[in-house]
Amino acid sequence: MEGLMEGNSEEENEEEERTFHKEDSQFLAVRSEDGQGEVTSAGDPSMTSSKVALPDVLAHSFIRVAVQDENDSSVSLSEIQGGVSDPRRYSPCFSPLMDTCDPSVSSLSSSSSFNYYYTTVSSSPSCLSPPLPPSVELSAVLTDTKLTLDVYQGGAAALPQLWGSIPDQMRDLQYLRLGSEDKPGLDGALDVLPHLRELRSLAVRGHCFYNSQGDPLPGLLTTLPASVSSLSHLVHLDLSFNQLSCLPACLLCLPVLSTLLLCHNKLSALPPEIGRMSSLTHLSFLGNELVSLPPSLGELKALQMLDVSHNLLRELPDEIGSLGELTTLELAHNRLKQLPESMGSLLSLRELVIFSNDLRIIPHCLNKLPLLKIDVRDNPLGQPPTPPPLPPTPEKTKIPELHLMFNQHSFCVSSGGCHVFLPGGAELLFPPGCLLTTTRLKWAVTRPNRKCVQLEDHEILLSHPLELQPHGVTFLKPVEVCIPYHRRKKREVVLRTFDGKSWCNLPTDLRRGSESNTSHPRGRPAKLACCSVSHFSWFMAVSRPVVDSCSLTPAGALLVSRSDPGVKLHFPKDSTAGARTITLQVLQVSVSEVQALCGDPQARVSHLLFLSQTPSSDFLQPVKVQVPLPSGVNGHTVDMSRLHLFHGDPTAQTWSDITSQVSLYVTHLYAIFYITHFSWYWLWYTTHRCVSGVIRKVYQRLKQFKVQFVVLQRKADPSQVLVQCLPANKIDSRVQSLAEQYEGPQPSDLCDLLEGEQFFAGFERGLDIVTDSPDCVGGRLCFVFYSSLKNLKEVYICPAKGHKGPVRGQVSFYRGEIPSVLPEEVVKKRKGLDSQWLATLPLRLPALNSENNFIMEETEYPPLNLGDPESGYLTEANLLSLSLQIGHDWRVIGINLGLSYQELDRIQHKNRDNLGALVLDMLFQWARRQNNAGPGAVSRLMDAMVESSRRDLADEIEDIVNIGRRKYSESLRRVGLEGEGASAGEKQQ
Repeated sequence: MEGLMEGNSEEENEEEERTFHKEDSQFLAVRSEDGQGEVTSAGDPSMTSSKVALPDVLAHSFIRVAVQDENDSSVSLSEIQGGVSDPRRYSPCFSPLMDTCDPSVSSLSSSSSFNYYYTTVSSSPSCLSPPLPPSVELSAVLTDTKLTLDVYQGGAAALPQLWGSIPDQMRDLQYLRLGSEDKPGLDGALDVLPHLRELRSLAVRGHCFYNSQGDPLPGLLTTLPASVSSLSHLVHLDLSFNQLSCLPACLLCLPVLSTLLLCHNKLSALPPEIGRMSSLTHLSFLGNELVSLPPSLGELKALQMLDVSHNLLRELPDEIGSLGELTTLELAHNRLKQLPESMGSLLSLRELVIFSNDLRIIPHCLNKLPLLKIDVRDNPLGQPPTPPPLPPTPEKTKIPELHLMFNQHSFCVSSGGCHVFLPGGAELLFPPGCLLTTTRLKWAVTRPNRKCVQLEDHEILLSHPLELQPHGVTFLKPVEVCIPYHRRKKREVVLRTFDGKSWCNLPTDLRRGSESNTSHPRGRPAKLACCSVSHFSWFMAVSRPVVDSCSLTPAGALLVSRSDPGVKLHFPKDSTAGARTITLQVLQVSVSEVQALCGDPQARVSHLLFLSQTPSSDFLQPVKVQVPLPSGVNGHTVDMSRLHLFHGDPTAQTWSDITSQVSLYVTHLYAIFYITHFSWYWLWYTTHRCVSGVIRKVYQRLKQFKVQFVVLQRKADPSQVLVQCLPANKIDSRVQSLAEQYEGPQPSDLCDLLEGEQFFAGFERGLDIVTDSPDCVGGRLCFVFYSSLKNLKEVYICPAKGHKGPVRGQVSFYRGEIPSVLPEEVVKKRKGLDSQWLATLPLRLPALNSENNFIMEETEYPPLNLGDPESGYLTEANLLSLSLQIGHDWRVIGINLGLSYQELDRIQHKNRDNLGALVLDMLFQWARRQNNAGPGAVSRLMDAMVESSRRDLADEIEDIVNIGRRKYSESLRRVGLEGEGASAGEKQQ
């Protein structure tokens, strides 16, 4: 069969783009009834919508009232909620009914001095916070005839509020997107739907948000009200990621519905009446539980795309051959054993996806379709039929369990098998019969060694290497090895094993651990990465960008990314002479981080593509690469002079602009280019001209982690020191968990480290380490940073030789060996010991007494009398009394007293668990400085209280001083020394 040729016209590419558009896509092109424009419904409010050509009469009907005003300003949602009724406060940019992309409307707003607002100002919309955040303006969710409520969790609850406040505008609504994760809000929104008679596109989807564990929130939609059948203009309907168990009957009555997406629901059967939906052109039941398709499906004569992949189908009805307009048929991941001969009648069919089924033969009728492209991967083609299943075996006896402690590093396994639970959550499952005789086995968790643990770019080590011994033992049945991990979003987890020379990936299965694992007595069992092995070695879990691969033959192929289905590789026929393996990785990059690194607030970037092949020879035909345009950019607004395609060299770590060397064009959603060899590719949209050097720096920074160092001493034994390095987002929770048993200086400033980079901790200025550990090199502790591990060591320290009494030392952190992948400008700065310095933290070791015990010093505040004869005196008791009333205003008062931010941070960290001690420390630290500050200390304290808005404390200080002066004068008069005492300025007793 002849494959499809690449390099079609732009119109054909846009048609192909719509053909391959699946349920995970966030946009859908819909043609308006009058044929005057194309409207795009987007899930991301930051994306601009396509232009809609509206008649002048319709455009003016959107504008309710015009009021002339020279001072044009936008109105926040909070002002509308507060009932602002001044018409001069409303600007065109706030109107959700104005299409800013329409030239007629834009020119109207720019040439006129009128402001437009709604007639509903006097009855402003009810408060949308909650469910929407207070900072969200109405124009962010309601623009023109489109309402987007699926970008804020629980946003569906805002629909009834809007309907009750601005019903006239809502009746004109044509495009609506709702999240279905909130049941009460969803029920209220469903009650409003029948009133929106002008709706053309409706999306009620789950999986719009994630919980704290990183799992998507499921949709809770179970059915639709019968009154939805009144939406006679509805063209596009998306109900994916919900709980539908049957097709809602109201859908059968929608006269012009052309696109229906019911992906990832719980449909097990379709009604025979589905043939009544004769206007359907795109239909998707991906990811359901369908076991069969009704024959009436063949009555959908206009159907162009049908997706029933990831179901339980065992056969297809013969009537499927009646779908004469069908161009794309997706049947992947089912249980199909054969295809009907009637499929030879599908003369319009261009793509048939049937991989991962049980097909052993392709019917000859498909040879009649010369333009058909077929994906038949993972089918037992040419193999004999599967033998009948064996008779059921008697129920297996339960395998004994063995729970090991940290000090138990060996165990015995008999021929009966065993389920071994290791400390930390790892599990080993030995099936019965894997060993002939009872055998003693060993386990050990080792520190990652940089010489043997080698990671590729953007890979993250998730576990310490687990060594299982003896290495030479061979099992008669595969043994399952499971290692716990903490998964990262949009990445995959794989297990690797070490053969003594290199690490190789193993087929990995992800699941939850056993409920009986004593390592997790509370909460959910740990996530486990599991593999089956026939011998023991070293094992570790690694996180990496999702890897997609396929086998390319001369017939061509299509490779779609699992992390973003919008990334596709189209291999035409005869692009290779022999079979080769293709690998695709997609790295999603934060736009805000790139903007901060390159200094261009207008910069936008696409996903970063890592393409590789084996063998590495060039392709015989250009390969078509499709990638989504950068966020905020679409085909209607793109400036091609700002769009750059960069090619990365993995070996030299360089980037070059190849925009002028390739065929690059854009559709509304995607950028498409053609290449003949694989490497790294990155699409940038920026105003900078020379950005190759900037990209190299940005790419290197993306591989680094922002980290902080912690040095803490155990409160009960100051000689025991904990040293740890963690990513900055984990520091606060870690310090808080250690606060009960440890104390020490604040964490260090932010530093940059690579995954797997070596660094050292050196104890200096009178401190030494009491250890003979092999990881102590030249008096310094050696670390290797891994972002998902603890990077922690505890050591004992002592005064260096010749030091007596308390030691005020420090711990300094230095980089280790220079990684080979660093930019030249960074490598040049790392010459010599001092230039490798990262951070320094103070560390104090108390003196020893005669019994060789540390002299623990408690916080003491020496007696003092603050003030002078002119301004009066405050005693220590007065300061203690004031501290009880200062409370959380201590920092503002400290700043007004002249203490630096660093001093206040140090005081806060030292007394972080005791507010009273914190305030006292601040007051007495300031008071002790007043001895050298000259007269007027009390006046300065009163002024600081006034500046801190604590006039009550300033008045109390004044009263204390006046009372003290009066008592002091009275005592002098009683003894006849008033004049002498006043001149001598003796202190108040």
